[in-house]
Amino acid sequence: MTFSPDHWQSRLDALRATHRVPGATLAVFTEGKIHELASGLLHRGTGVEATTDSVFQLGSIAKLYTATLVMQLAAAGELDLDAPVIEVLPGFSVADPDATKAITTRQLLSHTSGMTCDFTYDSGRGDDCLATYVTAARNVVLDCPPGAAVSYSSVGYNVLGRIVEVLTGRTWDQALKERLLAPLSLTRTMTLPEEALAFRTAMGHLPGDGGDPEPAPAWDMMPRSAGPYGRVLATAADVLRLAKLHLDGGSAPDGTQILGPRAVAEMQRWAVDVPDKWAVSADGWGLGWSLYDWNGIPGYGHDGASIGQYGFLRVVPGADLVVVLLTNGGAARPLYADLFRELLLDLGGVHMPPAFAPPARPPLVDMAPLVGTYRREGVVITVSVRPDGAPHLLYEFIGGMQDFSPPLSMDLTPLSDTVFAASGVGSSFGGDWMPVVFGTLVDGTPCCYIDMRCAPLAAC
Repeated sequence: MTFSPDHWQSRLDALRATHRVPGATLAVFTEGKIHELASGLLHRGTGVEATTDSVFQLGSIAKLYTATLVMQLAAAGELDLDAPVIEVLPGFSVADPDATKAITTRQLLSHTSGMTCDFTYDSGRGDDCLATYVTAARNVVLDCPPGAAVSYSSVGYNVLGRIVEVLTGRTWDQALKERLLAPLSLTRTMTLPEEALAFRTAMGHLPGDGGDPEPAPAWDMMPRSAGPYGRVLATAADVLRLAKLHLDGGSAPDGTQILGPRAVAEMQRWAVDVPDKWAVSADGWGLGWSLYDWNGIPGYGHDGASIGQYGFLRVVPGADLVVVLLTNGGAARPLYADLFRELLLDLGGVHMPPAFAPPARPPLVDMAPLVGTYRREGVVITVSVRPDGAPHLLYEFIGGMQDFSPPLSMDLTPLSDTVFAASGVGSSFGGDWMPVVFGTLVDGTPCCYIDMRCAPLAAC
C-alpha cells in the first residue's frame, strides 16, 4: 500500500506513548522514496524534542558497518574469509591455542568463532585502542570451540575492526569515514562523542522510580574501542541509506559500486541457524546480517542497544522496503514489535510472528536433564527446581561484569522441552518474558542460550 505520513505519524505517536518511550525516529524506504518521522523527546530532563535529524546511539547495529568494511576488503582480494585470522593478525590469540589457529574471519562475521560477547575493557582514547583491546582479550575464555555453535560475539567484531586497521593502514574510525560514510554522503553518522556535539543528540533513559523512564546517569559509557561492535551514532535515515546500499547490490545513489554484488549476496546468505529465535527475532545469521524467514518471505536486518537506547533495522528485499526505528528508552522492544508488525504487513505483506510468551497451558517438562550451572565469560547461569517443582533460573554477573546488575532471579515457564519463558526481566528487553533456550554443542555438551549468548554446562 501507499505510505501515508499522517497515518504512520499518528501510529508512532500513539504507540510511543503507550510504551512510555521518551523519543523515537522512524525512517521508511518504500515505493522508491525515503520518509522520515519523529516523535517525543530526546531528553526528558531538558524537554528537547526529537526531530528527524536527531542522532541516536546505534549499539550493535554498528556491526553492520564493520562487516561491510571487511567484505569490501574480501571482495578486493585483500582478505581470505576462510584463512585463519592469525595470517592477517600475527599477534592474535585466544585462551585456547588450538582455537587460535582455527578461528577464521568468516566465523567472526557469523558469530561462530566461539569468542565471547561481553568482555568490557577500556583501552583508552588513543589510535592504538583496538590493538590494545585485542591484545587484552587474548586470555578471555571462549564460549565454545570455533564452529561448535553460534554465540553472539562483540569481541569477535573488535577483532574484525582490527583486521580493517591492519589491511587499510587507517584506524577503524578513519576507514569507516573514508570507505563508507563519505562515498554514501552519510553526513549525520559518526563514531566519537565530540562529533555528536554538532547535532541534536538523543539521551538514553533507564527505568526510574515512577512509571516513566529517567535520563541515564551518563550519555555515553562506551570506550572508543567499542566502535566496531557498538559505537556508531546516526540518524534513522542515515542507517536506512547504509541498508539501501545492500538492497541495491552494493551501489551508491550516484552509481558508484562501493561493495560488489557477490559480496552483498554472500553477506545475506544463510550461514548458521539461530537456536534462540526470539531474543533478536532472528531465524539465522549471515555474514553480519540477522536473517529472517517470515512465513516464506525472506528478510534481513539487525538490532542494537546501548545504555538506554535501542535501534531496529529491517529489510524486505522482495518488497523493496527498508524500515529503521531508533529509540531512547522505555519499552522499546514492544514498541518495535507493535509498530513493525503493522508497517511490514501494510507495506511488505510480512506477517511477523506473535510476541514471545508461554502458552496458556504450558507443557509438563522433565527438568532433570537441564538442571545445572552454565558459564560464559562474566556470567553464571544456575538452573534448578524449586521445592514446589517450579523451574527456576538465577542469572549472575561475575568478574569484570559483577557491577552491571544484581543477580536476576527468574521463574521459568516451558514452551517446549528446550524453550522456556523467564519472567520478571523488564519490558525494555522483550516485553514481559525473556527467552531461555537449551541446546547442545556439536560435541554433545549441553548449553543454555540467553540473549543469543551460548553458555556451556559447567556442572550438574
